[in-house]
Amino acid sequence: MIKIKNSSTEKNQSHHMNQKNHSLDNVPELRFPEFVEDGKYVPIKLGEVARFINGRAYKQEELLETGKYRVLRVGNFFTNNNWYYSDLELDADKYCEEGDLLYAWSASFGPRVWIGEKVIYHYHIWKVLPAESISKDFLYVLLDSETERMKTQNANGFALLHITKGTIENWECIIPTNKIEQQKIASCLSSLDELISAHSQKLELLKDHKKGLMQNLFPQEGETVPKYRFPEFENDGEWVEKKLGKVAIFLKGKGISKADIIEHGILPCIRYGELYTHYNEKINEIKSRTNVDSASLVLSHANDVIIPASGETQIDIATAACVLNAGVALGGDLNIIRTELNGVFLAYYLNNARKREIAQMAQGVSVMHLYPSQLKTLIIATPNLSEQQKIASSLSAVDELITAQGEKIEQLKLHKKGLMQGLFPKINN
Repeated sequence: MIKIKNSSTEKNQSHHMNQKNHSLDNVPELRFPEFVEDGKYVPIKLGEVARFINGRAYKQEELLETGKYRVLRVGNFFTNNNWYYSDLELDADKYCEEGDLLYAWSASFGPRVWIGEKVIYHYHIWKVLPAESISKDFLYVLLDSETERMKTQNANGFALLHITKGTIENWECIIPTNKIEQQKIASCLSSLDELISAHSQKLELLKDHKKGLMQNLFPQEGETVPKYRFPEFENDGEWVEKKLGKVAIFLKGKGISKADIIEHGILPCIRYGELYTHYNEKINEIKSRTNVDSASLVLSHANDVIIPASGETQIDIATAACVLNAGVALGGDLNIIRTELNGVFLAYYLNNARKREIAQMAQGVSVMHLYPSQLKTLIIATPNLSEQQKIASSLSAVDELITAQGEKIEQLKLHKKGLMQGLFPKINN
């Protein structure tokens, strides 16, 4: 892809686009000013502007733990782990090298420009060779823009979805014939991709920073003081060890079914599955609402800590969060820990320093269960309330940065989606 040094380039390009409500077919909603008079885009089939070459179909026993060439499978297409190898010498078209355009057509879908050493690509990946009439960079963004529509309308299969070669070769698109315009579109979108990538890397760094903070701010197994302590607490001595049952009382939530969730319901509520999908250690904005009579439910006190009472795996069930607000209905399959400790501190502490111990308490086969009687026996170490508050505030501040960074990435992705919709007229299949 084209490299744009300054991420503001994309913003300047999109700012200078000419946006109109076109009534003519085959004319994009967004177009760079210098190409407005170039006329309509032309309909093509992808097979007319590119060749799609299948990789090699391997049997599992042919894939090696070590070897001369890495084998690029769909599982490695968007991540860089769990590689297999091969020593086979194949025809040249079964290898991909730096800069080759590839497309995954089974299970995961989408294009990628290969960066790295020479590898063998698997049968479920196509190497895409552009015709002279189309820019390779533009072909990449074209495939990227069409993938979701193609997958929605034409993916086949049940256990494993795939797009057939016939489907992609006969897929109709509308594109500009001018390769300079093609390249300008590609540069615009690739610079936005680079901006999204840079922000995604920043998000991962923030998550790593949070993980490192928790490891240093809480005593680890066998310790009674943390590796790092805020200066004002350095002389406060060891953290005090107690069973959780000595500093808390335990309750269970009451059932709120999925059918009980109402978009504009009167009562805010939390269901146990949302701890896995929606919430972090601190809950102040409630996702769901219900109209179930509050008299039949268990309502939170501010500072309650909740942990699922059931889950699919031991490690998943060890997920704690603090409810900051009173009066929130807490659904069934939730353990409620009501304590005088700082609840946000306790949630962070349980999710880090005691996560493994909580996971080991869970029992079950297909579904894991965690009971208040087990949680009461958990040994925890705590400092005074002022230090608890300081630790909770520090970690909460990092979480706020993580949330803001995630929202920024989603906004950029929505911006990219809008640009792609405007830059590529669609054929109504």
